[in-house]
Amino acid sequence: MSKKGRVLVAMSGGVDSSVTAVLLAEQGYDVVGITMKTWDYSTSGGRSDKEVGCCSLESMNDARAIALKHDFTHFIVDIREEFGDWVIERFTNEYLAGRTPNPCVLCNTHIKWAALLRRADDLDCEYIATGHYAQVEHDDALDRYVLRRGLDRNKDQSYALWGLPQEHLARSIFPLGTYTKPEIRQMASDFGLDRVADKPDSYEICFIPDNDYGRFLKDRVDGLEEEVSGGKFVLKDGTVVGEHDGYPFYTVGQRRGLDLALGERVYVTHIDPETNTITVGPKEELMQQTLTAREINLIKYPELEEERPAVGTIRYNDPGAGCLVWQTGENELKVAFAEPRRAITAGQSVVLYEDDTVLGGGWIHEVGTPMDAQAEAAAAVHE
Repeated sequence: MSKKGRVLVAMSGGVDSSVTAVLLAEQGYDVVGITMKTWDYSTSGGRSDKEVGCCSLESMNDARAIALKHDFTHFIVDIREEFGDWVIERFTNEYLAGRTPNPCVLCNTHIKWAALLRRADDLDCEYIATGHYAQVEHDDALDRYVLRRGLDRNKDQSYALWGLPQEHLARSIFPLGTYTKPEIRQMASDFGLDRVADKPDSYEICFIPDNDYGRFLKDRVDGLEEEVSGGKFVLKDGTVVGEHDGYPFYTVGQRRGLDLALGERVYVTHIDPETNTITVGPKEELMQQTLTAREINLIKYPELEEERPAVGTIRYNDPGAGCLVWQTGENELKVAFAEPRRAITAGQSVVLYEDDTVLGGGWIHEVGTPMDAQAEAAAAVHE
């Protein structure tokens, strides 16, 4: 075993994970590559001739070819059952509950890391590594592992990693966290990774490569389309202004595809699955200032005993905004922003930062709960 230790590297066949594996090998780690097959069209629907992305045969072959060229072991493991039982089922159930889920955070928290660590133990690997643009280090003063933003703010993926507990962070390596994306592409070329150096980034949900989640839900849930058709669009005061195709096929903040002629642009502002009604209104009605999050994970500190100023992000690539955050229970926290935010959405993640360090995060459960005093305090702190 090398002096730096044995590391299991998740290899999707893309440029980031490929550079991660070769870079660690160059740095003296004993690298073992692993590609995880998480889904296929037999379980998630869609056209079998469009299988692309991290689970395609091409991507698996690319990962294996790189491992052979650079002389390290590579495995392919089938975790479709684990992935489907948790990520795909919860993704589906969240939409049916009128929320908008984030499957990448679900996968990282509950599937990818757990699956990697189990295989790492089987293969005598001390560490696991991925191609995420983030940084992890041990803070000696706090005696905790902390998660920081990646150097390349355009590619930073710390938002998707807020759910990792201390025991997972302790064994995680993110070699790309101190590089920019152009540097990684150049490094791929320098390493001779011609198969992947110019591969485009993938932005779609891995198990919905056509990016049509409505089609996905219809394929997954028998009779869904008929069951939810004929729902009503309503205004904030309850006035019915039209019919829609069914509440699961809409998201808060959506403007396109509503087919409503109301004399002004309107957006989805609220979804009620119980009554199959969707409230629409002008952009101003999307603005909210407070939220409650549950299923939380705190990283920098073990708990938040008092109100603490932070920067809160409410979606991927959100630059964030000043807020106050405080814990209200073992598994719940509240956030009050200094200024109203647009389209805070139940089912998404709120991730909280101190400078570039992740305080923690949680799943947004309620929006706009009455916390006027805290909102005013947040505004004062961030003036």
